[in-house]
Amino acid sequence: MSTPQLDKTYDPKAVEARWSQVWDQQGYFHASPTHPGQPYCIVIPPPNITGSLHVGHALNHSIQDILIRWRRMQGRNVLWLPGTDHAGIATQNVVEKQLIAEGASRESIGRERFIERVWQWKTTYGNTIVSQQKQLGESCDWDRLRFTMDEGLSKAVLEVFVRLHEDGLIYRGERLINWCPRCLTALSDIEVEHEDVKGKLYTIRYPLAKDPTQYLLVATTRPETMLGDTAVAVHPEDERYRHLIDEEVRLPLTTRTIPIVKDAILVDREFGTGAVKITPAHDFNDEKAGERHHLRRISLFNEHAQLSPLGLQEAQVDDAIRGELALTSVQDARGIVVKELDSRGLLAATDPHKMPIGKCYRCNQTTPRHTTTSAPPCATRAESMRPCRVTPRRCGCGLIMPTRTTTSAMPASCKAGSTRRSTIIARRFGYGPTIPKLTITLVPHSLAKANATKRSPITR
Repeated sequence: MSTPQLDKTYDPKAVEARWSQVWDQQGYFHASPTHPGQPYCIVIPPPNITGSLHVGHALNHSIQDILIRWRRMQGRNVLWLPGTDHAGIATQNVVEKQLIAEGASRESIGRERFIERVWQWKTTYGNTIVSQQKQLGESCDWDRLRFTMDEGLSKAVLEVFVRLHEDGLIYRGERLINWCPRCLTALSDIEVEHEDVKGKLYTIRYPLAKDPTQYLLVATTRPETMLGDTAVAVHPEDERYRHLIDEEVRLPLTTRTIPIVKDAILVDREFGTGAVKITPAHDFNDEKAGERHHLRRISLFNEHAQLSPLGLQEAQVDDAIRGELALTSVQDARGIVVKELDSRGLLAATDPHKMPIGKCYRCNQTTPRHTTTSAPPCATRAESMRPCRVTPRRCGCGLIMPTRTTTSAMPASCKAGSTRRSTIIARRFGYGPTIPKLTITLVPHSLAKANATKRSPITR
């Protein structure tokens, strides 16, 4: 009788798929609420349904699996909860490409039909990453697989938003954000990829209001945003401009005058002319400068990165060019503005200049800085956040740090004296959990006192 021989090389296909199926069918990884052991649970960070497993998943999931199996062998009641993320922007882009191939678009079919198409795609293609996890032998409780667009989770999102709003921890209002005019949604800083391009530095003459024959030279790489300027800043120690502080200049191509302010934070005396235009609605540094000097914000562009007729009206742009600029793209508007400045003798110089531009990491579209005026996003209210108390072992935000760690290695928001910034926590795109629309009901004065202690009605 011959003795069975082991293969010289290990063939995972002949072993792992079979045993993975046996484990799943026997329910070895199912957590029971009646199990006598001490509970131990890990919620797996849900991977995107549009993706596939990569080495980062393999490393992270292996560590979790080790902990889960170790606790399970100790007799504890273990739950490793699996799930997938709806990956709003990524999934939207995939389905939109399908629609474009069919000669349609998200806008043309409407939101309800678009959501139906997304669910069809998810049913057909969205389980790839789960299958890969099972092939790796991950010991999750697959009977409890969740999806971030499941009804229960969507209701939880809605409930959390209502509570946070009622507690004054979030708000909805105008903000300066990174904006993708193709995806039509806000982008976080890490979703914007920067690249250096060959651009131009335009030096523009701003006539002094009290003596239009005298000029203040201002350099900019984005002359089209000049129309939304609300001030010009100079360094308080710059002898060239000290006598002009608190004076006014005439903003070219508009009927407005704007002040000259001193700002040692914004202005670099060595760059350009040493005078900096402040456009609070279209630049993050300018936004902060605008807050310091209490300047108004004039949003020039709409959500498609076109010059808005309403924005041009608010900016008091000359009637002679307002119609030509309306609904033009950034590049077209730049050409029109530069040509008009030159024809009026207000363009002093144009020099080659390398500059960084931001692009959406999904679609590679240039991402302008955009102040949300329609459908503003929800954001955390920074002033309501409690100060983070840093200890040698634990950072106040919950991040455990080694004893030897200095505050320089901690998150910026957790350092003593750090400035807290409002953070967008909900943004607009076609596919994702819907958040509540808050409403206010006006009542007669006689009922106001009686209803003073009641919660305001909320459309859920």
